[in-house]
Amino acid sequence: MLAPLRGGRSAIGPLTIVPTDKLAVTIGAQVSGFNPEAHFESRKLAVLDRYAQLALVAAREAVAATGLDFRGELGIHTATIVGSGVGGMGTLDDSFRRLYAEGAKRSHPLTIPRLMMSAAPSHIAMEHGIRGPVFAVASACASANHAMGLAFQMVRAGTVEVAVAGGAESAFTPGALMAWDAMRIMAPDTCRPFSLERKGLVLGEGAAMVVLEDMARARARGAAILGEIVGFGMSSDASDIVLPSLEGAASAMRACLADAGLAPEEVDYINAHGTGTTVNDITETQAIRAVFGRHAERLAVSSTKSLHGHGLGAAGAIEMAATLIAMRHGFIPPTVNFTAPDPQCDLDYVPNQAREARIEVALSNSFAFGGLNAVLAIRREK
Repeated sequence: MLAPLRGGRSAIGPLTIVPTDKLAVTIGAQVSGFNPEAHFESRKLAVLDRYAQLALVAAREAVAATGLDFRGELGIHTATIVGSGVGGMGTLDDSFRRLYAEGAKRSHPLTIPRLMMSAAPSHIAMEHGIRGPVFAVASACASANHAMGLAFQMVRAGTVEVAVAGGAESAFTPGALMAWDAMRIMAPDTCRPFSLERKGLVLGEGAAMVVLEDMARARARGAAILGEIVGFGMSSDASDIVLPSLEGAASAMRACLADAGLAPEEVDYINAHGTGTTVNDITETQAIRAVFGRHAERLAVSSTKSLHGHGLGAAGAIEMAATLIAMRHGFIPPTVNFTAPDPQCDLDYVPNQAREARIEVALSNSFAFGGLNAVLAIRREK
């Protein structure tokens, strides 16, 4: 992920994992080259939707990097929390096709275990022996940030010692793509957040997981620490099911700063929600100005969705990974595909090329349909 992120190489392109001949939406950011058989036995694949497959692979990589073993006593004191907006959409779409298009008399017996939202965290827990709190979080495009935020709160409160948390999504199905196209917010070419010529969002898929533990515990065992979550803020717009609210977004950012004990001037970078839709980008820009005041002029703000697409319920986790990588390697990810600036989006969006910079503190924004907002603050590990 480092090279594409630093080099501004977008994963958006023609979709090949789903037939698009009857679809208006033909582009997306898919996980190319993913071979399920390389990761799972055939009998295991029978119970795994693609979203759960991606979640399991991401969790394996995250857990392996920590060197932790949850099979013993630690497993009782570990949580698994995974965010997803729609869960097993591939299974659901395939089931409906069999029933309504092919005239099947019954569904596959494993349809429910495959499509349920909690399948991913359940399989992660079973694979790693995690016996503490295990559940899914569904809050549309804020799901992963809510999942990681709740995990952070549980570790900080001492409810658990360790948490595996993140998000997973795979919604590239004919039914889902037609539904998104019906909203008239999909870009036909590419994702251009904050740019005057933006035409909408581009869907992505994927998964990312982090392992959280108390800083003192991590240091004592010599863990490789990527960064420190220091604050979490949530809010609800309570206004419209799809239109974003300046006040709601600003409230979540303020709550995050307060939880972290941070002054606005201490933030160096914001990984924006930045979907590339007309209303969202303007509203988020205004919310950032409302929270940060004059410091907004000095903030670097970018949308990595221009690189990896909108991962829906997985978006916050993918963007957390991007932020941690950038923080660790000393650069700010670019907002690629940027053309002419929009006068109503007047911040520093780091257009088209990464910028070498030391990030001490960053925010990661997720603002979802339903007015569900979740913001995380991350500090560079000292």
